[in-house]
Amino acid sequence: MKSIAIGLLGAGNVGGGVVRILEENRESIERRLGARVHVKRVLVRDLDRARDVDVPRALLTTDAEQVLADPDVRVVVELIGGIEPARKYILDAMRRGKHVVTANKALLGQHGKEIFDEATRCGVSVFFEASVAGGVPILRSLREGLARDEIQRLSGIVNGTSNYILDAMAREGSTYDAALVAAQQAGYAEADPSSDVEGIDAAHKLALLALVSFGARVEPSAIPTEGITRIRPFEHQTARELGYVVKSVAMARVDDDGLLLAVYPAMVPRGSLLADVHGSYNAVLVESRALGRSMYYGRGAGMMPTGTAVVSDIIEVGRGLQSFAEGRPPPQAFERVVEATPKPLDDEWSENYLCVHVPNVPGVLGRVASCLGEHGVSIQRMNQDTPGDNEPVDMVILTESVQESKLQSALAALDDFPDLVAPTHRLRILPPDPLD
Repeated sequence: MKSIAIGLLGAGNVGGGVVRILEENRESIERRLGARVHVKRVLVRDLDRARDVDVPRALLTTDAEQVLADPDVRVVVELIGGIEPARKYILDAMRRGKHVVTANKALLGQHGKEIFDEATRCGVSVFFEASVAGGVPILRSLREGLARDEIQRLSGIVNGTSNYILDAMAREGSTYDAALVAAQQAGYAEADPSSDVEGIDAAHKLALLALVSFGARVEPSAIPTEGITRIRPFEHQTARELGYVVKSVAMARVDDDGLLLAVYPAMVPRGSLLADVHGSYNAVLVESRALGRSMYYGRGAGMMPTGTAVVSDIIEVGRGLQSFAEGRPPPQAFERVVEATPKPLDDEWSENYLCVHVPNVPGVLGRVASCLGEHGVSIQRMNQDTPGDNEPVDMVILTESVQESKLQSALAALDDFPDLVAPTHRLRILPPDPLD
């Protein structure tokens, strides 16, 4: 039986999952592929570090050159994360004629064009299924299953850390800080969680989804992005009373006048498909011309889910090697990719939740309502708490659907009130799922 040797860059959480899956599912993989897949070399930082998965010491090395230069290694799997030296290792591997599998969405978001162009020049494959939504096969579904359909829109929950935190706040009444600590203890959040909770990770993933869905290469930093750090238990309580749940949503839509991309927390109607995505799970709702709506759901993080996606890519590369198809299958599903800048959100319309923090003084409600009206924002519903004397008021306002540029002008005016207690909290309110 033919043997395909892989070199693993990194033996951390995901790398350990890859080793375990390849070993535990060895016979099944051999039957599917008609070849044996084995780990030949593993790059690590510390040879003596304890690992969750036992890796034979003879395979370990602290010298990347031993992996990249090994003539038997046909596939290099990059799982060290970050930009450098991951970028250098991937480029070196391709220039030596090796195919690449990676889960590094940040690297692809910042240097994807360079990497894909180099793969084309070298005639090798680059696969990156594990870079978005962990074990959910969303990229392969978009690239292959929907290849003959026209994708019009997608929306989803693509960051398990943010979803875990928001879900704990909603279901357990946790504060943001307590939910973050729980996510870190469960292994779903890094010691520095800023990339996840500020929406940066989701923006990188959304850029890859746009590449595969629309053939548009977008700089993640150009995507309008809002994090979840200002979400309070108060927002979750209000959402529950109003029939919503707070989620961090990534959305993309292609229109005649351009591409719209955004990441932001929103109130999602209970009963909607995305409202029932709990814990660290991810879900992507795709709307395409022929199929209509389709949902892709599963665990978005962790050793085994992400490791499963990596192994799936390894098998895909192995099939190409078995059939002597050495040319690079276009990972973005488009022969021609266009550089794109997302259009601004100014012309978008939405209903909104506002919580205006003002002092408890006569006439303040009228001042707020007048300010909104002067900027073209109509009030659908207004409610304020009844604090004690001299305590500030949390004034909850639901707006009618309003253009984003008008709402932003109104928010700027509200936050310019000289006696404002705190900046206004704002969440978009998503419409219910359309009826089929």
